[in-house]
Amino acid sequence: MSEQSTELRETVRRRYAAAAVQVAEGGTACCGPQAIEVDDNFGSALYAADERDQLPTAAVAASLGCGNPTAVADLHEGEHVLDLGSGGGIDVLLSARRVGPSGKAYGLDMTEEMLVLALANQKEAGATNVEFLKGPIEAIPLPANTIDVVISNCVVNLSTDKAAVFAETFRVLKPEGRIGISDVVADDALTPAQRAERGDYVGCIAGALSFAEYRQGLEAAGFTGVEITPTHAVADGMHSAIVRAAKPITSGDASHEAAGSEAGDSCCGVTACCTPTEQSSDPALTVAEAKSASGCGCRS
Repeated sequence: MSEQSTELRETVRRRYAAAAVQVAEGGTACCGPQAIEVDDNFGSALYAADERDQLPTAAVAASLGCGNPTAVADLHEGEHVLDLGSGGGIDVLLSARRVGPSGKAYGLDMTEEMLVLALANQKEAGATNVEFLKGPIEAIPLPANTIDVVISNCVVNLSTDKAAVFAETFRVLKPEGRIGISDVVADDALTPAQRAERGDYVGCIAGALSFAEYRQGLEAAGFTGVEITPTHAVADGMHSAIVRAAKPITSGDASHEAAGSEAGDSCCGVTACCTPTEQSSDPALTVAEAKSASGCGCRS
C-alpha cells in the first residue's frame, strides 16, 4: 500500500472512530467537526420509519450511508449475508431479521470504536444470528464460497484499492451469490479532480468511481449481470446508486456441487466443510472429532 493510501485509510478510520464515539456519548454521527458531516442525502433518513423503530437508537444514530442496501438486496430466510463496512450495525441487524434464525448476518469493519458500538447494539437488539468481524474490506476474514449476499452502504468508495474489494467480494460469495450495494457513483464525464472539488474523500465523494469504472471493476473481478441504478443526486454530477451483480456458476462449480450431492454434501466427516454452517456427519462427534477421525487434511 502506498504512503498516500495508508494516510487516506487512517484519515477514514479516525473520522469514523470519532463518529462512533459521539454516538456512544449520546450524540449523532453527523454532528461536530471531527466526525462525518452529512445532509438529507445520507444517514438514517434513507430508512423507513418502521425499520428505524425496530433498532437500537445508537444503531440508527450511527448510520452514515447513502442508501438502504437491505431494501434492494432481496434477502431470504436462511441466507448468509455480509455487510462491508458495517459501522454501528444498522444494516447487519436489519439483515439478521430478514434471514431469520436459520440464516446469519456478518458485519465487517476496520474501526475498533464502531465495532464496540455495533456489539452493544447487537446486545440491545437481542440478535443471536449476528457476528461482527474486524478487518479491512480489501481482505475479508471469511472462507471462500460461504456468503449468499454481500451488501454495503457508501463504503466501497472509501477504499483506496477497489479492485481488491471487488476481488475479495467475489471470492467469499457462493456461486450464484449476489451483491446489493449502495454507493456514490460519478458521472463518466467527471475527472478525479472534479470529483475532489465536490467533496472530500471521507465524505464519500472524492474516492467515488464513475459508472463505467464501477462496471469495469466488477466485471474484471468476474461478476456478471452488473446493474448500476442512480437513485438521487448527492452533488453536481454525483449520485447515490444501487449496484447489483452476481457471481456466475461455472462448470467446475457444477461438477463440485454434483459430487457433493452424491456424497451427501459430506467432506472430511462433516457437511458444508470449512464454512460457517459445517456440522459433523456423525451426531455423536464434534466437528473437530469428525475431521480428525476422517483422516483427511482439513483441520480448520
